[in-house]
This record gives sequence, structure tokens and C-alpha cells, in this order.
Amino acid sequence: MQTSRRQFIIYSTAGLASLSLTTQAQAQAMLGEGEPTAVALGYKADAKTVDKAKWSKYADGQVCTNCQLYASKSANAGTCSIFPNKLVAGPGWCNAWIKKA
Repeated sequence: MQTSRRQFIIYSTAGLASLSLTTQAQAQAMLGEGEPTAVALGYKADAKTVDKAKWSKYADGQVCTNCQLYASKSANAGTCSIFPNKLVAGPGWCNAWIKKA
């Protein structure tokens, strides 16, 4: 099958457009501790700063990286199903923490 120049240009343009969209989809913002959902769940970017009196579920060693809801994107941040379209800090914690199986 021969490809015409017109088909080549159309396919190339479509490929570049989809590559651009993929790159934009991967660029997510970090979750801020002041965002409403983060406040409601007691999210802290550093688990060492969790108020143990307020969040009695917290125990030393619980961090996002060892939570079942966390998916790693890099060494320091990843996605969490609780906070869609945001990255959470690997050493962070929130009240939705579930031990990885």
C-alpha cells in the first residue's frame, strides 16, 4: 500500500497533536494542604507534621508511598485515587490511608 503525501501530512499532524495532549495530561499540579478535600481528610505533605491528637488513626510509618491508593509517578510524588488530577507527596499522609497489600 502506498501512502500519498496528503495522507502522510494528515497522519503526522494527528500524531503530533495526540503527543501534545498526552504531555499536557501528565502535567498535574501538586495537591495543596489548604484545598478543601485535603483539609477534610487531614492531608499533610510531610507525615511527620500530622496532628496525632486530631487524627488518631495516624501511626508512625504511615506515608502515601505505602498506601494502597497511591500510584508512584516519581520518587517524591504520585497520584492518589482520593485526589483526582492532583499529585500527592510520597512522604505525605491523609486519613484515607490504607495499608498496601
